[in-house]
Amino acid sequence: MPPVPRPVFARLCLAALLASVVLPAWAAKVAQVQVKGLDPAMTENVRGSLSLVDAIGKDVSGRRLAYLVREAEAETREALEPFGYYSPVIDVQRTRGADDAPVTVTITVQPGTPVRVRNSDVGISGDGASDHYLSAEIAAFKPKHGDVFEHVVYEDSKARITRRLAERGYFDADFATRKVEVTRADHAADISLRWTSGRRYDMGVIGFDQKPKRVVRDSLLQKLVYWKPGEYYHQGRLDRLRKSLTSLDYFSRIEIQPRPEDAVDGQVPVDVHLTPAKRDIYTAGVSYGTDSGGGVRLGLERRYVNDRGHKLLAQIDYATRRKTATVQYRVPAFLWLDGWYTASLQAADEQTDDSDTRRLELVGSRSGEVNKYLTAVVALHVLRERWRFLSSDPLAPIEDYKYASMLFPSVSAEYIDADDRLYPRRALGGTVLLRGAVEGVASDATFVQIHTTARWFHGLGPTDRLLVRGELGHTFTNALVEMPLSLRFFAGGDRSVRGYGWREIGPRNGDLATGAKNVITGSIEYERYFTKEWGGAVFVDTGDAFDSEKPDFHTGVGIGVRWRSPVGPVRVDVARGLNGPDAGFTLHFNIGADL
Repeated sequence: MPPVPRPVFARLCLAALLASVVLPAWAAKVAQVQVKGLDPAMTENVRGSLSLVDAIGKDVSGRRLAYLVREAEAETREALEPFGYYSPVIDVQRTRGADDAPVTVTITVQPGTPVRVRNSDVGISGDGASDHYLSAEIAAFKPKHGDVFEHVVYEDSKARITRRLAERGYFDADFATRKVEVTRADHAADISLRWTSGRRYDMGVIGFDQKPKRVVRDSLLQKLVYWKPGEYYHQGRLDRLRKSLTSLDYFSRIEIQPRPEDAVDGQVPVDVHLTPAKRDIYTAGVSYGTDSGGGVRLGLERRYVNDRGHKLLAQIDYATRRKTATVQYRVPAFLWLDGWYTASLQAADEQTDDSDTRRLELVGSRSGEVNKYLTAVVALHVLRERWRFLSSDPLAPIEDYKYASMLFPSVSAEYIDADDRLYPRRALGGTVLLRGAVEGVASDATFVQIHTTARWFHGLGPTDRLLVRGELGHTFTNALVEMPLSLRFFAGGDRSVRGYGWREIGPRNGDLATGAKNVITGSIEYERYFTKEWGGAVFVDTGDAFDSEKPDFHTGVGIGVRWRSPVGPVRVDVARGLNGPDAGFTLHFNIGADL
């Protein structure tokens, strides 16, 4: 080949240089990436692994796009392995419309035959081999023989056993073997996973440290330690200690740190670092209830009165139709069940369309937490109450006040099992109250009374809830007219039968609600949230307060608005009563948790 003349060569170089400057490189924009043939979980994992997805909406060069398309197959294959699919058939196609339209990339996947567990050798050697709870964890290990080998399931099971070893005091535990062999040709996985547990450690000395200052005696906190040094170690014991310390409400920060590295004779010392909370809590706010009207609330709570952990609460609620003043003193109790000895004195003044009531009640009680779901209270009440019924007829004579003094014990229990106390989607709750008095034993009437309530919450999909509520009460007495109004049953109102006013349902003396021996109410409510904060509800309530053997049910129906406010659930309901000559529309407004 003859040499190119120098002037011609120079012109060719110049032309190439001009072409590289003047002509832009071919570019494209990725419009969308479609993944087909997989279930939602696998699709999401594949999309999260694709570099192509990061390029959506961006201009990329032709060379870069070609590289991303080539990498898509390998990235898809790798993203499917955690689900047990090691031999998928993957087809990657890109389509481009006319006039340089954006590119759509479609990845079609046939997952193929999954890899299944062929052999599984999972176990623990050492002291932990004879531990019943660890043996149960080994037996529950997944994936089992014949199961699809899913990485997430395998890692979760492995982490659970490792965590369980630490929780039960096997601090020297380590892996002896940790291996998974996948044979693609056989679609098989062989698991070899074994731990050496080492010795099991025991509980050591618990040391409490309060900084920057000590607010309660260490001897008081030591009462929460229900085990002795030398007993077996278990993380659950420390979790229970944390819960008990939290319930006392003395501290803003609680840190519990076991120190297995400093164990002596197999006993692990535990340091508990406590930061005291602010001593005094002042509260002030406004309130409104359909029953009580508008009002204000002022309160003071002293978290710790002295280093023995005593507490003091003073609170005033002043509303249009209901006024109360409360003083409460509490002393921590640790015998039998963690809880409180409480003495409280409350004065109340209450006016309704039917009655004018004042009462003074002194209560001494012992509360205790039976378990994480159940609490119980035993109390002794001293009650002095004055009341009279009010007539709407201005010409009617003014009734004299009636007085009653009562001394009676009570036993109550509350059960709550909920996924969320503020906004439950799965919850079951209930209360039982039993109380009674004997005439002549500092009481003006003999009675025995039982009152129960139940609440059930069930989530329906991601946005809906079904709420079911019930109430049942009965009084054994022949002297109902001698009993204070606060010990009688009424129905109607916000948390009873909506569509009727407060205490509107029940026995009446003319227009006056006099209270009843029995009460039965029920409610079914359906909620649907249209946004994260706002929703609506429809409901049916029914019930009666009655003295006869058979109730005369009053039913109300209505709709409501629900708002998940920063301070808790807000409910506004409009209801219509369906029974009785005075049935009409009512408006109900409530703020507070459902449970």
